[in-house]
Amino acid sequence: MTQTLSLGWPAPAKLNLFLHINGRRADGYHELQTLFQFLEHGDLLDFKITTGSKISLHSNLPSSIADADNLIVKAANLLQQQTGTHLGAEIWLDKKLPMGGGVGGGSSDAATTLVALNSLWQTGLDNQQLAALGLKLGADVPIFIHGHAAFAEGVGEKLQAVDIPEHWYLVIAPDVHVSTAEIFQHPDLPRDTPKVSLTELLSANWKNDCQTLVCNAFPQVAKALAWLLEYAPSRMTGTGACVFGEFKTQQQALECLAQMPTTFHGFVAKGTNISPLQRRLTRC
Repeated sequence: MTQTLSLGWPAPAKLNLFLHINGRRADGYHELQTLFQFLEHGDLLDFKITTGSKISLHSNLPSSIADADNLIVKAANLLQQQTGTHLGAEIWLDKKLPMGGGVGGGSSDAATTLVALNSLWQTGLDNQQLAALGLKLGADVPIFIHGHAAFAEGVGEKLQAVDIPEHWYLVIAPDVHVSTAEIFQHPDLPRDTPKVSLTELLSANWKNDCQTLVCNAFPQVAKALAWLLEYAPSRMTGTGACVFGEFKTQQQALECLAQMPTTFHGFVAKGTNISPLQRRLTRC
């Protein structure tokens, strides 16, 4: 087999348009209800398929992050183990999404690796099998594999595809890293939001049960959210640190970005119900 180079696999960001924590299970995981939508913005991965079984990663990540700890490498190794393929890969990551930002960067990278290598290695797993593998790497990985905006329950693995308005968003990434594990272990995290139907949720005022806790612990998040709320309906995504404002047009979002204090970092992107990864897969 000749070495095959495949370029431009997107690992898009996601937003949690709402996030409700319904309770804590005996195994320590939390029951939740959330609504995922993708963004037309994210990391990019390139792959070169090799005849040896070695997985190597090149990235613009800080050198302090070991390859063995990267979800991309873990995903590739997991797919090898599951399928018994003797092929390997050289992978390049162009990291654009903030780490610890609640926009799913690491989970999205892992999902793109599973989807891309399943195609390029011709290992033949279907979406359900890939999602089951992805769940071993993180609760958010399956949504990126399924590739359609979804209402999620359970620990985030029970997905129901939805079609919702595709707004424009200004996403602000405060310069802090919020640990998802620490937020979910925190004694002050609300864990008693009642479960309600998707129909009720879609017509309700959306909120994020982690937002108050994170804003109290990280003043940078509170400051970014307070500024953004002056311009648009705004919330935190996931367990933070990113916050997002919702706009009807790209122009409105860009005008807000232009006024953003220079101490903030942010980007404008369109929400999309079909993941850019799914569109890339159809071009293979």
